Amino acid sequence: MKSRQSLHPTTLNPAASSHPLPPARTSRRGFLERSGRLVAASALAGVALPPVHAAEDNTLRLALIGCGGRGSGAVADAFASSYGPVKLTAMADLFGNRLAGSHQALSQKFAGRVDVPPDRRFVGFDAWRRAIDSLRPGSGDVAMLCGYAGFRPGQLEYAVERGVNVFMEKSFATDPPGVRRILRAGEAAERKNLKIAAGLQCRHSPNRQQLIQRIRDGEMGQIQLIRACRMEPCGWLGVRPMSEPELAWQIRHFTHFLWVSGGLFAEMHIHQIDEICWLKDAWPVTAHGIGGRAVHNTDCGQNLDSLSIEWTFADGTKATDVARWLPRCHTDFATYVHGTKCAAQFSGPIHQGTVHLYNDQRCERDNIRWRAPKEVLTPWQAEWEALLAAIRHDRPHNEAKRAALSNLADIMGRAAVHMGRVITWDEAMASNFQFCPGIDQLTASSAPPLQADAQGRYPVPVPGNWTEI
Repeated sequence: MKSRQSLHPTTLNPAASSHPLPPARTSRRGFLERSGRLVAASALAGVALPPVHAAEDNTLRLALIGCGGRGSGAVADAFASSYGPVKLTAMADLFGNRLAGSHQALSQKFAGRVDVPPDRRFVGFDAWRRAIDSLRPGSGDVAMLCGYAGFRPGQLEYAVERGVNVFMEKSFATDPPGVRRILRAGEAAERKNLKIAAGLQCRHSPNRQQLIQRIRDGEMGQIQLIRACRMEPCGWLGVRPMSEPELAWQIRHFTHFLWVSGGLFAEMHIHQIDEICWLKDAWPVTAHGIGGRAVHNTDCGQNLDSLSIEWTFADGTKATDVARWLPRCHTDFATYVHGTKCAAQFSGPIHQGTVHLYNDQRCERDNIRWRAPKEVLTPWQAEWEALLAAIRHDRPHNEAKRAALSNLADIMGRAAVHMGRVITWDEAMASNFQFCPGIDQLTASSAPPLQADAQGRYPVPVPGNWTEI
C-alpha cells in the first residue's frame, strides 16, 4: 500500500501479535519503498529559491513528534520537496524503541539529512515539548505533530506559543473541546504569521482540484448526493499481556481507544468526510447513522466494525459514508458525487487522485466520459510542497480551521452512530464532553483512562446508552 505504513521491523510493531484478523492494507504509508521515487520527482520539479524565513545556511529544521510510520513517512516527503533544504534535527516519542527504529531507518535512507544526536532524541510524556523547544522561533523551522490526536491540541498550542511553524497529521482532536482548541490555536497562528499544514493531503491533489473547478463551473449541474466508502478488513485488538503496562498498551494501540485517537473511524474516515465537505463547499447541519459489531466479534477495543452515516446540509443535500472492517466481505475505497447532469468519481483506493466524469449516473468503467491523468506527485508530497513554498516565500498558509471543522463533522458522524440519535452541528460545536479530561497532564505513572473487564475488553459504544456529545 502507498499510504504511510510503519517503517519498523515486525519485532518493533507492538500490535503485530494483537490482530487475529488480517491487517488493513491501507493503514499507513510505506515510505522506504516510495522515497526514491519521490526524490526523483521533486528533482524534476526543482526551482531556485530565495532564502526567505530560513536559517543563514538556508536549511529549515524539522522536529518529528511521533516517530511511527506516519511521521517517518512525512519526514521523507519533506526531504523530497523541491523547496528544501530541510534537515531533521530533533525526534520525540512516548516509546524509546519506536524512536530508535525510526531514527535508524531514516538515517540509513537519508544520510546527511538526519542530524539527531542522542541529546535531541526525547522520550516520554514531555518529549514533544523538549523537541519543540529545540527549534528556532521565527526561523521557518517546523514542528511535525505526528503522534496521537488526543494530545494534538496541546502540542499545537505550545508550538504556536513558541513561534514555530507546524505540520500536523490527522486527526486533530478526539472531542469537541479539542476541536475548539485547534480553532483557537489556528487563530493565534494567523496573528503571528505562522504556517500550519494539516494532514488532509487530498486537498492538494491537482486532479481533485480540477474536478472541484468543473463542479463550481456547473459542468455536473446541481450536486444532489455525495457517497464515500472505505470498506476493508482491519485487525481487532487482542487481550493485553500482563507484562504490558495498561496506559502504554492503550496508547500504543491508539486506533482502538477513543480517548487516544478518536477511534478507527475518526482516524481513517476523516479524509472521506473532508472530501464530502469540500465537494459540497459547506459543513453539515445534522448527522445520523447506524453501526454495530458482528456476532462473532471478539475485539477487545472500543471500535464498532460497521458504520453507516448520513450527513444533511442546509439545502437538504445528503452525503453518506460507509465503513466496514470485516474480512471476506465486499471492499471499496472511493468517493463519488452525483449532480443533476452526471456523476463523478472524486478519489480512489489509498487516496489516489482517481478522478472521472461519467456520462450519466452510472459509475462504471465503461461509462467514463473524462479521465484525469495520473498525478506526478502523491498528495502527501504535494502538501509538503505547499507548506515549504509558503515558508520560503512568506505566503499565508494556515489549514487549522478547515482541518478542525472537518474533524468536527467526523465527530458528529461518529457520535450519531455511537449514541443512536441525530446530532446537530451546533450541539457538537458547543459540547463540553471530553474522553480524557486533563490529558495534557498525563504522566507515565498516571492511572489509565479506561479499565478492561474480566475478559480483557474495554467499554464499547451501545446506542441509546452511550454519551460522547
